[in-house]
Amino acid sequence: MKKVLIITYYWPPSGGAGVQRWVKFAKYLKYFDYEPVVITVDSKYASYPILDTSLENETKEIETYKTKSFEPFGIYKRLLGRKDIPFAGFANEKKVGFAEKISRFIRGNFFIPDARKGWNRYVLPIANDLIKKYNIETVITTSPPHSTNLVGLKLKKKFNIKWIVDLRDPWTNIYYYDKLLHTGIAKRIDKKLEVNVLNTADSVIVVSESIKKLVDNKLNKNFNNEKVTVIPNGFDDEDFQLFAKKKNTRFTITYTGTLAENYRIDAFLDALSLLKNYDIQTKFIGKISPYFLRAIREKGLLQYVEIKEHVEHADAIRYMINSDLLLLAIPDVPENKGILTGKLFEYLASKNRILGIGPVDGDAAKIIRYCQSGKMFDYKDIEGIKSFIDSAF
Repeated sequence: MKKVLIITYYWPPSGGAGVQRWVKFAKYLKYFDYEPVVITVDSKYASYPILDTSLENETKEIETYKTKSFEPFGIYKRLLGRKDIPFAGFANEKKVGFAEKISRFIRGNFFIPDARKGWNRYVLPIANDLIKKYNIETVITTSPPHSTNLVGLKLKKKFNIKWIVDLRDPWTNIYYYDKLLHTGIAKRIDKKLEVNVLNTADSVIVVSESIKKLVDNKLNKNFNNEKVTVIPNGFDDEDFQLFAKKKNTRFTITYTGTLAENYRIDAFLDALSLLKNYDIQTKFIGKISPYFLRAIREKGLLQYVEIKEHVEHADAIRYMINSDLLLLAIPDVPENKGILTGKLFEYLASKNRILGIGPVDGDAAKIIRYCQSGKMFDYKDIEGIKSFIDSAF
């Protein structure tokens, strides 16, 4: 089999949808006559928002090389007196005070394109050796962190290998980009790096049609649309063979994943407040913004809600399967029509109906309609959401 080199920062024991995407790709590449060789960061030096050691079972047979890294998150934690690092969208920040703003400013202007760029110096020597040792012809870099793509850029120029860039999220169009408080100069540098990477890569993979449009607009005019391919996130059917659905004693609505303030589920909580006479419980599995924790308390919903900050992937699937309704939330941010979170596809695999909140004309809404698996509602549609829950109940 031909060997393909995959360079990814997020790899077990790190958890999250970004990890699962390439764990699963690597798992199934062998069926297409490709053998993955992975370079990642050693967990002792990594800065992971969440851990999921269960995923390590799926990577035992994959040839993996782990490196050191140099990152500023230890300073961040000492500066703010925190035990963890920022989640995507800063979902775990309880307030944005002076210290938080200073840390974001430093991150946005002194660590371009991101604070994990210190990993690259350790990746390059190993990548050089592996390409020579195995005569590797194809290298894949997956991001975020987008600094990983700068490794691919150097390898492309040195070896003229085929280089595939996988963008799990947009680069300078990511929904929390403005929260990083970039100066104009920093934005221009970041934009230049992004455009250079996209135009130098042989192929670019994105997760949605909307992100494809963003990337197409950044390419030189001599490139055609075939350079960018949409491969959405998905699900591994084997994961869903482990559990049989159990009947709930109470009607159960489940949300899995991070829930930042801009995910805007206020209308959902208001709808639940109007249905307190129904025997409904809602389970939030993942990190929840303090804003919604307060809202749940203020709306008198504590007795109807269960919160678990993090579970392993297999347990998350069990929660999905053993639900009567699944809540999907798309953040209320610019360019959100292209957000296709990995949980959407696992929600589909669970065969439970989906209550979506987000852009009703976005990519996620189109998939839900196509699969006839539920409905997407506008952020303020309290009555529509209430009616949908009532019907499902």
